[in-house]
Amino acid sequence: MERVKTGLRRTKLRIKRWFSQDRIGFLIAAIVCLAWTWGAVSSASRNWQLEQRLGNKRRELRLLQLEIDTIELENQYYASEEYQELAAREKQNKIIDGESLVYLPDNSDYAKHKNNIIQPEIKDAPEEKTNFEQWISFILGG
Repeated sequence: MERVKTGLRRTKLRIKRWFSQDRIGFLIAAIVCLAWTWGAVSSASRNWQLEQRLGNKRRELRLLQLEIDTIELENQYYASEEYQELAAREKQNKIIDGESLVYLPDNSDYAKHKNNIIQPEIKDAPEEKTNFEQWISFILGG
């Protein structure tokens, strides 16, 4: 029985030594510091992600604003007298007083394919010299 009491006392003293006020205070301080650091890092990370999303949204807004401006300019062009006159000329064959309309025949096969004809190679073309050969020729007077 005495051994059991001695063992219990030893265990009690070891627990008191391990969980003294200094160690408990240090452990609490360490936990508070870790929690504060974790919170700071997580909030910085969240702020960075939100900043990235905000930057993306601003870029999308600028792009959409440019598209809107482009569409407004196109609408102004389509409403202009210039475009209406060009469209009437193209689609309805309208002419201005004093103009005459001339219908031309379709191009011949020769005209359609004249650029596809292979040109004969010129055999007397001078050979291209390299930069080194040009310098040697210049220095030696050749």
